[in-house]
Amino acid sequence: MSRVGKLPISLPDKVTVKVGDDRNVNVKGPKGELNWVLPRGVNVAGDAKTLTVTRESEERTVRALHGTTQRLITNMIVGVSQGYTKNLEIHGVGFRAAVKGTNIDLQLGQSHDRLHPIPKGVKVTVTENTKISIEGIDKQVVGQLAADIRAYYPPEPYKAKGVRYVGEYIRRKAGKSVK
Repeated sequence: MSRVGKLPISLPDKVTVKVGDDRNVNVKGPKGELNWVLPRGVNVAGDAKTLTVTRESEERTVRALHGTTQRLITNMIVGVSQGYTKNLEIHGVGFRAAVKGTNIDLQLGQSHDRLHPIPKGVKVTVTENTKISIEGIDKQVVGQLAADIRAYYPPEPYKAKGVRYVGEYIRRKAGKSVK
């Protein structure tokens, strides 16, 4: 039995979860609404305060999806009740960011500016031209946007210039030594 999959999911106040006949899971909360389709072989049951995820068989694919389903539903519940935030910071001379309409404009010391589209349902704010905050209810979308922005100029090990997560440790290398 999956250790994660068998854990009950507690529902906070003002959050409702409905599982339709078409295996569509709908989670509504104060911050919004998320939908997801249950995979075959996994079922969700529960009452107004808790949910449990069960599996129908001991097949390898069903066992693999048991814990994944439990975590995805938990992430949806946390997203619609609290939301998710990723914070990035830009280090480097002349490096900066700005929000322009539905795009984020990144100036990262290259010959051209990078314009990256902001997905719907995600709020991006830039403070001090170097601190980027990404907020949304879908954990996957927020994390993917942060990873895409970081991938334009990941921190390099010599001067630690680039885009990094707040609190990320960059292992520094020594430069060339003159003998």
